[in-house]
Amino acid sequence: MASMATHFTATLFLLPIGLRRLYCSTSHFLKNPSLFRSKSWYLSDPKWKNLDLFILTIALPVASFSEVFIFLTFNGRPTYHFSFLQQALVLFLYWVLTILFLLHGNVDPLLVNDSFLFVCSGIVFFLENLVIGKGISGLVSEVVYRLCGDLTIICGCCCLYLAIKPSAFFIEFCLCCGLVLKGTWFLQAGLCLYTDVFAFKGCHKITVLMDNENAVLKCDLEEDGLRGVALVNLLFIGHAIGVLLVSLGMFAILSSHRNSRHGETSGPLLAGLESDSTLMRTPPEFELE
Repeated sequence: MASMATHFTATLFLLPIGLRRLYCSTSHFLKNPSLFRSKSWYLSDPKWKNLDLFILTIALPVASFSEVFIFLTFNGRPTYHFSFLQQALVLFLYWVLTILFLLHGNVDPLLVNDSFLFVCSGIVFFLENLVIGKGISGLVSEVVYRLCGDLTIICGCCCLYLAIKPSAFFIEFCLCCGLVLKGTWFLQAGLCLYTDVFAFKGCHKITVLMDNENAVLKCDLEEDGLRGVALVNLLFIGHAIGVLLVSLGMFAILSSHRNSRHGETSGPLLAGLESDSTLMRTPPEFELE
């Protein structure tokens, strides 16, 4: 977690996955709301279109092995040591989950089905919450990573709920928004905590110290830390509003597009049927000579 590159990479994965899931689930819901069933992963046909899924199968094990390598070579204190190892284990679990997504549909549905995958996803989200921000201290950084953890818990709860009731589109919508918001917030956290340009006034970026147990975000004065916390909360509200507007906008566009297509196909047909029925109902007129 302790780098700008890590946060930016997480955003590259979470943001497209969240937007893609939002698009697929909304389209699936608008086709027939009464028959909507949430899916653990919306596979495309042909499957090569699931580029993000195949990238995950390559990138996640590479990231896991990189974390293990850092764990073995880093000469810091045990707390920071184990944070690397725990993050590697969580990444490995996400990789296993991705493999299960690929196997879904090719194995016995009784062994790997959507409910099972949703339960596994929820468990992995809860495990991820245990390692977010671990080894990093400081008032501002704790608030930033606490918000990241809250988003992770929301995503995990949504997965567990969908495992029980896959027809709940509102929960599916919340899961998609949570993934998108988590992606944008990871980028915001990286910019605020690991760069000097976007650092809060009076606070310095986080630096990994080799001789320290934790990485600390230091602020010159207590007032600077409190102001930073207020700005973090304000930024998070702004991100949440932006993600909600984008999600509702996508839903409105897909809904209007579907209604327009339905109107184009059914409008002339209905007009023709109505004219024919009118002619059939009109009684013939007889002229008296």
